[in-house]
Amino acid sequence: MFFDTLEAWLHWQSTLHPSGIELGLERVARVWVRLHPGSFPCPVITVAGTNGKGSSVAFLEAILQAAGYRTGSYTSPHLERYNERIRLQGEPVPNRRICRAFEQVERVRGDSSLTYFEFGTLAALEIFAEARPEVVILEVGLGGRLDAVNIIDPDVALITTVDIDHTEWLGEEREPIGREKAGIMRQGRPVVYGGGDPPESLLQTAQELGASLYVAGRSYHWRRIGESWEWRCGEQIRHALPIPHLRGGFQLGNAAAALMVLSLLRRLLPVDQQAVRTGLQQARLEGRFQVVPGNPMIILDVAHNPQAARVLAANLGEMPGSGRTLAVFGMLADKAVEAVVDIVSPRIDHWYVAGLQDVRGVSGAALARRLGSTGIDQGRIDVCQGPETAMTAARQAAVAMDRVLVFGSFVIVGAVLRLLRGQHLI
Repeated sequence: MFFDTLEAWLHWQSTLHPSGIELGLERVARVWVRLHPGSFPCPVITVAGTNGKGSSVAFLEAILQAAGYRTGSYTSPHLERYNERIRLQGEPVPNRRICRAFEQVERVRGDSSLTYFEFGTLAALEIFAEARPEVVILEVGLGGRLDAVNIIDPDVALITTVDIDHTEWLGEEREPIGREKAGIMRQGRPVVYGGGDPPESLLQTAQELGASLYVAGRSYHWRRIGESWEWRCGEQIRHALPIPHLRGGFQLGNAAAALMVLSLLRRLLPVDQQAVRTGLQQARLEGRFQVVPGNPMIILDVAHNPQAARVLAANLGEMPGSGRTLAVFGMLADKAVEAVVDIVSPRIDHWYVAGLQDVRGVSGAALARRLGSTGIDQGRIDVCQGPETAMTAARQAAVAMDRVLVFGSFVIVGAVLRLLRGQHLI
């Protein structure tokens, strides 16, 4: 069965498997072997973690491109267009090429049942195998050990952080979550941990595999010095690095982990100081404490778990304003809504909650009830039909010096980005 448009392919894929998520590698690996028997044709970096994956991929991609390498990158989820997930040289792959990859997957799939994410992962790998970039960066969708991305052996693995998220699949404590994320490690190959406080399960897995583990604050270090920063690992030092364009002090941690990965690949992919400087300045990623200047100022952030919410609250505190903060908020039903709200609510004056058009979305009314259960007065909550309605209401209510914070699910941030782009505000 073949389709003429990307939208038709994606709609069909969403109905193909009885469950939106089915962890396990057997089915997807079987189809990949039919597509491309043998090893992957270039060095691979696999990135897992609770938060910081997208930023880390952005840093790696930008620095490697600045060094002159042809890159392929696979990330998820997307904000506005599916094509954002599959990039060559930082540019989204066109619809026609993705559709052709979907056809190639379907021709060999046979009776193997694939989820939406698995189908997309195989298509991305097929595109990279044909385009033959000099390096591929793969972002894990969920967990690590059983995620479809893990059918490819990485030359270096990066685990950004380990915290609580996807509890129905990964568990409710850091140790089992760490064990799942450690599944991207390979025998005798290096792995970087950017969180600085690795769970014991991560340490044990590295030891069992003989994988050299490089931990932030132990194996490598970074520090800010005025309007620049430096990174060091043993005798390797990078001085006078520019502060990244991506906002938030935590981004230096993501950048430092990316530099550790590149250090480990330096024999295969040498990168000079100028490429590092250029890449740090050119790395861009929408929806990560993204500030849109104007009246009111708009901040967009895909914080949707407690760890990300703590970072968001800290960033808001570091950028105080004299006016109110009006939140446009939407979440998926399987997320820790109450925990996220508890963390961010001291920074919020009024809430505009939006129902999301997603199979896992929460209606505006249900979301308002969940906010109320945390102690927020219902008088501070407006229930809106969707993201666009919520954003319009918040902007209309804003007066001088107020700011609008759009946060939660990728779905709500993506919808508001489309709205702002259509209004030529970004």
